[in-house]
Amino acid sequence: MRMMKPLLLAALSATTLAACGGPQSAGRDQIKAVGSSTVYPFAKAAAEEFSRSYPQFSSPIIESTGTGGGFKLFCGGVGTQYPDIANASRRMKASEFENCQANGVTEVVELQVGLDGVAIAESLEGQNFSLTPAQVYEALAAEPYGKPQTAKNWSDIDPSFPNEPILVYGPPPTSGTRDALAELILTAGCETDPSIAAMKESDEDRYEQICTEVRSDGAYVEQGENDNLIVQKLATNPKAIGIFGYSFLEENADTLRGLSLGGFEPTYENIASGSYPGARPLYIYVKKQHVEAVPGLKEYLSTWVENWGKDGLLTSKGMIASTPEAAARNAEVATNLTTIQATDLQ
Repeated sequence: MRMMKPLLLAALSATTLAACGGPQSAGRDQIKAVGSSTVYPFAKAAAEEFSRSYPQFSSPIIESTGTGGGFKLFCGGVGTQYPDIANASRRMKASEFENCQANGVTEVVELQVGLDGVAIAESLEGQNFSLTPAQVYEALAAEPYGKPQTAKNWSDIDPSFPNEPILVYGPPPTSGTRDALAELILTAGCETDPSIAAMKESDEDRYEQICTEVRSDGAYVEQGENDNLIVQKLATNPKAIGIFGYSFLEENADTLRGLSLGGFEPTYENIASGSYPGARPLYIYVKKQHVEAVPGLKEYLSTWVENWGKDGLLTSKGMIASTPEAAARNAEVATNLTTIQATDLQ
């Protein structure tokens, strides 16, 4: 009986879509996208351009739920009660893809739409010091290198740093930015200790805990899925540091500055080249089973492709353009609606 559940869900989902009878009788005539707060402003910009270019379609609904929350909604099932698109500031996990499959979402299209950087920033009136991934890890880890967290002030990390309390505003666990912080910066810093790096082979669970678990004693303060809240906090507290997507730093360059990480500042050029340690790809995931049922979905994807170039609309909003090769490859995926397989995510 248990083995029949995925098949039954798929059959019910197929029936739901079949009942739509095409664009005119669909239960929802608006594209619905959920997911990453980092991708949100770009998705909104694409939606506005889509509405200008295709006035015959309803304006898309874009919701900021966080990457993890977006995948949960997206993978909930097939049918117009479920989102068509998941915006993501990290790649879909194999476990999330398995959840999609189990709920009948068997055809998923993955598009890398551009790049972003996990920026570490402060007020222009802030303390202005450079960091390494190891120093960020030592300041934020619950158990740095497997030992109790004792650092209270930045000077406890490095005597040359300000003798001020560590206070970092950042994203919650549901955010793709938090995942990217853990993977690109915290883990890189953690692995500077050879004994911890070796632990990955002998005790992967403990290794992941040591390298990615963030302290919960008040030095790191979660600010939800709205990165603008972090920007506002930094404006009122010059001694605090914030972590969010590069686009929010660029948008607020008149009040904020990015801190150098590993010798590289969070700039367009450094993120595009991969020099900046916090550089990461951005994605949208499309439910192919919805393409014919939801009016304008194909055209909305075309809008992304037409505007993700270096001089396009989306880069004017702070997104970093992919390399020409990656952009061409993903444009082909968007045209052909090529779906991913479980092995692609391993």
